[in-house]
Amino acid sequence: MKDLHEIAANARKAFYQISVSTADQRNKVLLSLARLLKENKEAVFIANREDLDAAAAEDLAAPFLHRLLFGEEKLEQVVRGLYALADLPDPLNKTLVSTEITEGLKLYRVSSPIGVIGVIFESRPDALIQISSLCIKSGNAVLLKGGREALHTNQALCSLVCQALEENGFSVHAANLLETREDVARMLKEDTLIDLIIPRGSNSFVRYIMDNSRIPVLGHSDGICHVYVDSDADPEIACRIVTDSKTQNVSVCNALETLLVHKDIAPVFLPELYQSLSARNVEIRGDESTAGIIPCVPATDQDWSTEYLDYILSVKTVSSMNEAIDHINHYGSHHTDCIVTNNSENASVFMNTVDSAGVYWNVSTRFADGFVYGLGAEVGIATGKLHARGPMGLEGLTTYKYKLIGSGQTMEEMKSGKRQYTHIPLQENCPL
Repeated sequence: MKDLHEIAANARKAFYQISVSTADQRNKVLLSLARLLKENKEAVFIANREDLDAAAAEDLAAPFLHRLLFGEEKLEQVVRGLYALADLPDPLNKTLVSTEITEGLKLYRVSSPIGVIGVIFESRPDALIQISSLCIKSGNAVLLKGGREALHTNQALCSLVCQALEENGFSVHAANLLETREDVARMLKEDTLIDLIIPRGSNSFVRYIMDNSRIPVLGHSDGICHVYVDSDADPEIACRIVTDSKTQNVSVCNALETLLVHKDIAPVFLPELYQSLSARNVEIRGDESTAGIIPCVPATDQDWSTEYLDYILSVKTVSSMNEAIDHINHYGSHHTDCIVTNNSENASVFMNTVDSAGVYWNVSTRFADGFVYGLGAEVGIATGKLHARGPMGLEGLTTYKYKLIGSGQTMEEMKSGKRQYTHIPLQENCPL
């Protein structure tokens, strides 16, 4: 049995080391990891095959197996992500605000790492590389817990992360792999050593984490994404966006789950969409109005709040854009929602009123991704509103500290009137 207190304590020490390293030192770890992944890919593929075989024996669904797969394509993606991340500016030690408090006394707000972060993520091995590399780049230590189905792959990948850290003079304890639910339960108790927990999963799972830990939790919950096809939409463009949002990869959190169609365009648009989705074996679950236009399975109220992660799409015909917005704000998970329309006024109302981390106009929901946004990668997509929102990259893994630099000033001088507050905004970087 792993001693989680010792793991967390060692991670804390590793954080103190990596937090004061230079950007060049941290970037070298990322480049070493990219090299090690390519050099040791066969060992990783063998470990992944073991996980895939075990998952197949459990008769798990095809979309799940697709998420679990770590082959040449995923390898190339994570390596490209590591190079892109290494090319990004250093997120640390950036002067965010500088102010003269009084003559000779200057205050600087400077970006800094959070500390030790525990991340619990789904059975998607490439997430381990993305999360650990983001934490390294941002000067944090990390405790990683992936899905049990990906254990052998995660073990192989985490060992390479640790090797890359060690090759560049860092403690291997900056990246730690947890393997059991018991490990997670014990991790949640280490509130003096761990600064933040990031759980990726269902709302009920995130709530469980929040209810069982005093450590701050940044929840990444369901991806119930919507596309609303407005009455002023181009049917061909709408069909292309909906098809891509639903079928390009059904097993990810930014895949489309519920389609809302304005009643005026539904008779023209839905038959065209039905042909496109049927060719890709998508099951449509529609409301009564939708069923009057295309063949579909009757939708229930539960469908509107379900993240399928499968070749299933719920479809509802609405009488107005406001009805669509109300539906999204009620049933959605505040992840990513799109309007397809040629009417810029409608697009403006939709994008300003829908209460989601990402609101799109005429583009697939699949673009909700940290790498796509130019963040290098992402720890996840935050659907809350505090600290970070949307794809959570380097900036989301930093906080800030205030650095006050003086030359002997005292509060007595301020209180007595010998000195006056000036509060002059400065345009300069912190010298330390």
